[in-house]
Amino acid sequence: MGFDTALARLNGLGAAALALLPGLLLGLLAFGLFVLLARGLRAGVVRAARARGVAPGVGIVLGRIGSGFCLLLGGLVAAAIAFPSINAADLFSVLGIGGVAIGFAFRDILQNALAGILILLTRPFRIGDQVVAGGYEGTVEDIQVRATTIRTYDNRRAVIPNTALFTDKVLVNTAFEKRRLSVRVGVGNGDDIREAKRVIEAAARGAEGVLADPPPRALVAGLGDSAVLLDVFFWIDPPKRSEVLEVTDRVLARVKPALSGAGIDIPYPTMQVLLHDQTEAIDGDRARQREGWPARGGDRDPPPRWRVREGEEDRPSHPNGAAGRAS
Repeated sequence: MGFDTALARLNGLGAAALALLPGLLLGLLAFGLFVLLARGLRAGVVRAARARGVAPGVGIVLGRIGSGFCLLLGGLVAAAIAFPSINAADLFSVLGIGGVAIGFAFRDILQNALAGILILLTRPFRIGDQVVAGGYEGTVEDIQVRATTIRTYDNRRAVIPNTALFTDKVLVNTAFEKRRLSVRVGVGNGDDIREAKRVIEAAARGAEGVLADPPPRALVAGLGDSAVLLDVFFWIDPPKRSEVLEVTDRVLARVKPALSGAGIDIPYPTMQVLLHDQTEAIDGDRARQREGWPARGGDRDPPPRWRVREGEEDRPSHPNGAAGRAS
């Protein structure tokens, strides 16, 4: 009896599976069609964005979003075809509950996705721009739904969440066609500042890559310990990192010999050290002690605290009356 019952159940399961098989095949076929439709939708969105002059990143991300919604719809349709007993209301109710659960579980991912869409729409920077963000500096390679990838100048990849880029400060070095650079140069305190400015500006103006308009300018930035500090400002185009390094190298390579040829000194840092005799009789008397200054010489110098004569120590009294102590 038990064997017959088990066999009957197996036959029933097999018949049910055979009954569901056409629906499953139709559901898989429908989902495959939606997959093809999603790919076509993504390619169409990218082409439409390109035709309208929209940034390539915007078309790519919008195509991904449209493709995702198309696949979601295809899954619902395939489930309705494969399992006819499930109606649309049940699917949407399950989808609503699942959406709330997914929203709580993947809150950060959804925030990054929304930030990525806003970045693509507002376009504070684009793919190919050179930016400084999150402690990283490099070229924007891709703006994805979740994060933005940056290739640093030392050929490393930085993946920064879109929320951080949208809410934090981002410096775009290539936002405009021209970029101003500056280098600091020190000249001697005894040199003519006007002549030094003229020589520096002429040397910078002749460097390859420096724009003639606006012209280079040299302005006094401060008086250093051993030099007069001048800031040299000049403009370049394009404003990329490679141009920054190369043009700065050319400017400094021309300024240095130009200053030397004009007889203008580029001084080294100097330091003056003052010493004094630490065995003077006035040591310890703060009112009379000459901190940092050498002995004046002659009869005006206080006598040393200890005098050694033929191995015998002469110990004068301290100025405040206390007897000295042998060292």
